[in-house]
Formats: sequence, structure tokens, C-alpha cells
Amino acid sequence: MEKKQLDWANIGFTYIPTDYRYVSNYKDGAWDKGALSTEANIVLSECAGVLQYAQTAFEGLKAYTTKDGRIVTFRPNLNAERINNSAARLEMPPLPEGQFLDAVDQVVSSNAAYVPPFGSGATLYLRPYMFGSSPVIGVKPADEYQFRVLATPVGPYFKGGVRPLTLRICDEDRAAPNGTGHVKAGLNYAMSLHAIVEAHAQGFDENMYLDAATKSMVEETGGANFIFVTKDKKVVTPKSDTILPSITRRSLMEVAEKYLGLTVEEREVPVSELGDFAECGLCGTAAVISPVGKIVDHGKEILLPSGMEGMGEVTKQLYDTLTGIQMGEIEAPEGWIHEIKA
Repeated sequence: MEKKQLDWANIGFTYIPTDYRYVSNYKDGAWDKGALSTEANIVLSECAGVLQYAQTAFEGLKAYTTKDGRIVTFRPNLNAERINNSAARLEMPPLPEGQFLDAVDQVVSSNAAYVPPFGSGATLYLRPYMFGSSPVIGVKPADEYQFRVLATPVGPYFKGGVRPLTLRICDEDRAAPNGTGHVKAGLNYAMSLHAIVEAHAQGFDENMYLDAATKSMVEETGGANFIFVTKDKKVVTPKSDTILPSITRRSLMEVAEKYLGLTVEEREVPVSELGDFAECGLCGTAAVISPVGKIVDHGKEILLPSGMEGMGEVTKQLYDTLTGIQMGEIEAPEGWIHEIKA
């Protein structure tokens, strides 16, 4: 299929409508079979559950063009699993995994002209999401739901591409113990908006959130998990029940251990330990890995030895290996790459 004439290298991380999206509705205890639609707008009751009580969850994954010209997605079965974990926490009906995967395939295949060419630095970002669609005035779950998948071609998440970021330790809480921090609920991100706007106004790229109970352990940012590298090249990621289980983070830890032969550790990371690390990065679907060069703790600057010029040695190896797997340049573990026929 002939590609759309877009400036692939400069499109940025913004919404660009594509031709098709997938829509399925839940009513009377069951999901319908779903179908593609050309209509980008959603018509809802003014009293819909999503509007009144934020009953919504979402996912994020990408479609890529590999070096040999195939169109693929990366571990979409884990996105299917995670959206159902989110749905369960928000009292929404689970979506059959097969239907989720078929919806993603249909959206990518029908929008193949928007999948950026190999080497462009761009990808087709996919946003599956579910929300309460029937009217709800009392505080309770909706009776009806809608599941949709939209697609949009995107460039790098952070402006300027891969560059070391400056973070601030945030006084606000991202998630409470026994709350919803471990699921991908829209309400978690709404709560982070004020803090990120404030951080940007103060000249920071992102926030580092700490655990709400003790304010002593590193958790995550508003939209990404942390990875740290010790001076002896051990890869460490924070462990907490209120951290979103990032698919990218889990994949990076496996890459570190099985491809690079590094020791990996998932454990609590005290704030007091930040100055001891050699490298730090933010990881997630949107950016894969963004290096961190500086962390500011209420005026005290913690400078990572990897510096403000580029990725640290291990972070770069992790980034290159995972993106190489995603783009078909490095052999992937079984089940990681899902090919889609256009």
C-alpha cells in the first residue's frame, strides 16, 4: 500500500486522524463483534459514566515497519491482559483477548498507509480504550460500555528526540497504597496534569513521584517507569504495588539479562540512593527510553555521571537492543513480535 505523504521525520507526538478506528459496544451482558468505523467523533449521553465518574481505562502500543518491510506490533497480548486488569479494578467488563488482538490487527491493516517507513524515526501509535457509555447519576458502575482503538502516526515523545532530561522530586502523590496506581486508568493521568504543568513552568521535563506513605521510595513519573544502572552495571527498577507494570520496562529487564548478560534487580529504591547510580532512564511505550541527566530534590541537584549530553553506556545498549528487536534487526524472543498483513 502506498504511504501517505507526511513529513515523517517531523510529525511530532501529536494526534493526526487516520482513516479507520475500531468500535465495539457492551450491552445486556455481552460485547458485540465490533467493526471498523470512519467516524472519529463519539456521541454520548451527557450523563455517561465516563463523563460523570471517570470510568475509563486505556492502553498504548505501536505498529512499526521492520527492516524487511513487515508491519508488526510488539507484545500486544500483554496490552490485552493489562486493559482487562484495569477494567476489573474499575468494575468494567473484560474484553476477550482474541477480540482485543483482532481489533488492533484490523486498525493497523486498514491504516497501513499511515504506518511510517522503516528508518523514519516515526511509528503508528495505537490507543485502545474502554469507557462507561450509559447514563449514571448515582455513584455506581455504568451498565453499558464502549471499546475503541484509534491510530495516529507519531514522532518522538519528547521534543528534540533523545536527550537527557531534568526531573524534579514532586511533593504531590501520584497514587495511594491500595489505590489505582497499578492500573492504566485515565483518572491517574488527570491527577498528574497539575504537577506536570507546574514542573514545566519551573523548567523541568518531568516529575519523579515518591511513595505516598513514606515519601522515601522512588516510584515513577506521570507516564513512565524508571530504570537505574549502578556503577557496576547492574540494572535496577523500583518495585511497588502502586507502579504501573510497564510492558517496555519488563521487556528491557529481560533484554538486559538475556541479551546483554547484565544482572537485573526489581526492588525498592530509596531516594537516598539516587546519587549512587551511574545512569537513569524513563521507559515506556511512547519514548522507549529517555535518559535522565539531572534530578533536583528541593533545590539539591543530583547529577548522574552519564551526563547531560546523551544516553549512558548501558542505557544506550538497552535502547539499541530493544528497538533493534522491535524493528526486526535483532532476533526477538518467541511471541514478542506480531506481524500484521496489510
